[in-house]
Amino acid sequence: MTYQPIVVGSGLVAWNFMQRTMETQTTAFENSAVVQRDLDYFAENIGKVESAEDLVNDRRLLRVALGAYGLDDDLNNKFFVQKILSDGTQADDALSNRLADKRYREFSEAFGFGDLGGPWHKTPSFVENIKEDYLARQFETAVGNQDENLRFAMNAMRELDDIALSGQSDNTNWFTVMGNPPLRKVFETAFGLPTEFGSLDLDKQLDTFRERLEDLTGNGEISQFVGTDTREAIVERFLLMSEIGNVSVASSGQIALTLLSY
Repeated sequence: MTYQPIVVGSGLVAWNFMQRTMETQTTAFENSAVVQRDLDYFAENIGKVESAEDLVNDRRLLRVALGAYGLDDDLNNKFFVQKILSDGTQADDALSNRLADKRYREFSEAFGFGDLGGPWHKTPSFVENIKEDYLARQFETAVGNQDENLRFAMNAMRELDDIALSGQSDNTNWFTVMGNPPLRKVFETAFGLPTEFGSLDLDKQLDTFRERLEDLTGNGEISQFVGTDTREAIVERFLLMSEIGNVSVASSGQIALTLLSY
């Protein structure tokens, strides 16, 4: 059985506990039998794969491959995943380039089945890179099974660091955040943006995100998140606003029940 992370409390209380126990908990998770079996199978068999079709037809390999990019829900969407992989990322009309969620592009690019010079899954560092990403995201998933907001917070700490260090332009960094559903959730919640916000013009969304971040941290750019303190600021704001939202929903529900009782 996979190690089940320990979550104490909720919101900032749960976050602070998780931060204090992170090293111990992640080590226990990584050493669990189920996780090790999956990673051993991947390491032993990924080199036998010759095409995107081979990969999607091996459910155990595909589970690890998708899990490394937080795309676990697509495990049964074999045709879709094969198309993502086969198209690659170099053509403008490649499927992954046409999707708002840029995790698909990262996934396709990592394997390189449809790209010139690829595929890359037989290169020396490939398995280790997949292993590292898989362990991080699957631990987050295990935590999220108990507290979804903690999963969002942990994902944001990791992803924001990677984006901030990418060397991309300020606008590209922001569009990467906006095209990553879990990260977008953190920012929208932290800034108290309504669900209808996502239907606005993209440039308007970008301006709003940038303005709200500047109000919070004094800097409107994603590049600031190379610093742990700034990442903590947005995560703590997200957790606080989530708790406030939960209290409001609970209060509304209690009021409704009270009225119905008369």
